[in-house]
Amino acid sequence: MNDSSTSGDLADGLRALVAGLAVGDRLPSSRELISRYRVGPATVARAIAALAAEGTVVTRPGSGTYVARPPGTEGRDAGADTDWQTVALTDRTVDTHLVGDPLGPVPAGTIPLDGGYIHRSLQPTRALSAALARAARRPDAWDRAPAGGLTALRTVLARLVGGTVTSDDVLVTAGGQSALSIAFRAIAAPGSPVLVESPTYPRALAAARAAGLRPVPVPLDAAGLRPDLLADAFAMTGARLLYCQPTFQNPTGTVLAPERRRQVLDIARASGAFVLEDDFARHLGHGGAVPRPLVADDRDGTVVHVTSLTKPGAPSLRIGALVARGPVMERMRAVRLVDDFFVTRPLQEAALEILSSPSWDRHVRALGTELRSRCAVLADAVLLDVPGATLTGLPTGGLHLWVRLPPGVDDHALARAARHRGVAVSAGRRYFAAEPTAAHLRIGFAAAADHAELTEGARRLGTALADL
Repeated sequence: MNDSSTSGDLADGLRALVAGLAVGDRLPSSRELISRYRVGPATVARAIAALAAEGTVVTRPGSGTYVARPPGTEGRDAGADTDWQTVALTDRTVDTHLVGDPLGPVPAGTIPLDGGYIHRSLQPTRALSAALARAARRPDAWDRAPAGGLTALRTVLARLVGGTVTSDDVLVTAGGQSALSIAFRAIAAPGSPVLVESPTYPRALAAARAAGLRPVPVPLDAAGLRPDLLADAFAMTGARLLYCQPTFQNPTGTVLAPERRRQVLDIARASGAFVLEDDFARHLGHGGAVPRPLVADDRDGTVVHVTSLTKPGAPSLRIGALVARGPVMERMRAVRLVDDFFVTRPLQEAALEILSSPSWDRHVRALGTELRSRCAVLADAVLLDVPGATLTGLPTGGLHLWVRLPPGVDDHALARAARHRGVAVSAGRRYFAAEPTAAHLRIGFAAAADHAELTEGARRLGTALADL
């Protein structure tokens, strides 16, 4: 073959070559084909493209061209070679160890004291089902929803947040986790530091790291985030973002003291930084007063607020919101538009139905009463059955106890031993962005079926501690 040979002639020659090779065999490199067939690079590229289009070969960038499997037989060989993807994907990994259960699936019959959702018996399932049925019957139920969310739903969510927040300040999201992911990617550039409470919510750490950010811990005490150390952290790192949970913090249950709320905002504003306020527990108070969110008193656009209906509602009520003012909201709207356009309309309509009904307020009050009772039962049981365990405080909201373990006890080992005894708890080290200050467990009281399961779970945990 000479220089005037067409790519069609070369393609015929390559088909003949492929006929003598096995599936997965590598064809000669482009340089070898140029030399062997005496053609130019463009001719080789066109011929290989033709064979790839017809399914005769498959090209793997950075690796080469290989004989393809005949159409219709792709699923017959479990040993397909996908190693080439390691090179193509480079080193940009997404760490999910903070999202999944490090001990694996929970065996049947295990008492769930590690859950982050309320038990089915506490969910407003009848009201949710009725609201979804009514929403689905609307003539426009399956129409495209506005990218920012239904105006009526945004208005209701703004009213729940309070202060001077309006519907224009609200962006509806697919739950709180989606809101965190959007905010982290919109506010800070990859490689930037983000200040976080220590300890803090593991899935927020995972979302921040997936956005390429570097979490920097700032310690808490009984009154919440320490302003003196926060100021030091901003000065040392140059961070432009703080992630915090001022109300019923996960995992400690602490509430940021009133005087510190203004200090935190003043420090962030002086540092030219945003405060990402995760208000996941707004509807999880145990019957007492719940402080106003930081964003309600923020007029300068310092606070980006996250709220969600999932925790007080049900796991699949994936409705949340971001609240913000200024260019940061436009940035977040752009990110969510690129991500998924909008949250499904029937679910937004159902959320609007439930929030607009008196049944929601009744549900929140009843849930608070039950959570307070469960919290007290579990706290008493842990102190009785887990020798040496110390409660860092009895929370007045939220779903968890934060328990300090006796000296010398390994939290991960105890969580594993507890699983063998039929109770699931969360090892405290998952909640720290750096080295933990001591061994803790996060023990939940919302996912168990009833009080009897809570007391039995504490008994099993005590037995697991004795096993160590």
